[in-house]
Amino acid sequence: MKKYITEMIGTMVLVLMGCGSAVFAGSMAGTVGAGVGTIGVALAFGLSVVAMAYAIGGVSGCHINPAITLGVFLSGRMSGKDAGMYMVFQTIGAIIGSAVLYALVSTGAHGGPTATGSNSFGESMMLQAFIAEAVFTFIFVLVVLGSTDEKKGAGNLAGLAIGLTLVLVHIVCIPITGTSVNPARSIGPALFQGGEALSQLWLFIVVPFVGAFLSSIVWRIIASDK
Repeated sequence: MKKYITEMIGTMVLVLMGCGSAVFAGSMAGTVGAGVGTIGVALAFGLSVVAMAYAIGGVSGCHINPAITLGVFLSGRMSGKDAGMYMVFQTIGAIIGSAVLYALVSTGAHGGPTATGSNSFGESMMLQAFIAEAVFTFIFVLVVLGSTDEKKGAGNLAGLAIGLTLVLVHIVCIPITGTSVNPARSIGPALFQGGEALSQLWLFIVVPFVGAFLSSIVWRIIASDK
């Protein structure tokens, strides 16, 4: 149970810090170029992963992302029961993090682009969003699988490699979808945002799983000793 609770806490921190940076510091007073911008938001997500990797990685592995959990499960590194429970608690953590953001926004002013930092894509841009979320989740999960591999991994540097990869992913993908590559990260904010965020939520749940599935296949191939 400890590892499930740990995943919940880790995902809560990821959503609170990552989405919080977009809500409160991404752009100040709606002025383009003000605030921390794309790089700042990308760093917030990446640094959240680095921090949690070294804080809770020894307990749960610090997936804090259902797509990563799926990739790890398909790679044969965890049981189906654990994978399912991880996903449930990750989603709960994301909802808690979003609830905190909602409370902060509703009790004071903010200068961010949205109230919750939810993911979205423009009209007629569904294919672009699909490709982006699939490809960037594939890259992200592949790095996770490779850097955490017992024989071929990066050891104690895995958390840093994973966090920096998430920064790179966000730098490119934020202008396209706001960057999900994490179903739980999308579910929490969308529940509080409602409207378009909820209607588009299916893509940010399904497509990261597609990317994770592909990465697990590729990693099995390139990591094979045959």
